[in-house]
Amino acid sequence: MPLRDQLNEDIKASMKARETDKLAALRLLLSSVKQREVDERITLDDAGVVGVVEKMIKQRKDSIAQFEKAARQDLADKEKYEISVLQGYLPQQLSPAEVEAIVDEAVAATGAKGAADMGKVMGVVKPKLAGRADMGKVSGLVKARLAG
Repeated sequence: MPLRDQLNEDIKASMKARETDKLAALRLLLSSVKQREVDERITLDDAGVVGVVEKMIKQRKDSIAQFEKAARQDLADKEKYEISVLQGYLPQQLSPAEVEAIVDEAVAATGAKGAADMGKVMGVVKPKLAGRADMGKVSGLVKARLAG
């Protein structure tokens, strides 16, 4: 079942179960998906929906840091709950060893020698790892491989 259809089914199930917090998070996700579809005049496939989910998770992580700095644990907890709901729409995460293998393969395939070639390597790695690994950590790993 496509992610967008799964999202609609989950919204219906949350309404029937009266899970107001989960319903609010799912409606935010659906709203973001629809907004992107309207803005770009397209219908998002699963990869597009995953991209929206990743962006929303990143926003929530940034918000958590700000709320904790301001001693607003109640708001930080709400954001953490929303992240847990959103993560259900991401594909299975890869293990660190699998990520390292893909990065090593990309470095070898592009013939990258130094930091100047980081863009080439990330261009190869990103489609393979999008939604399946934290791209910030992947970027750090690529940088370490090219430096060493």
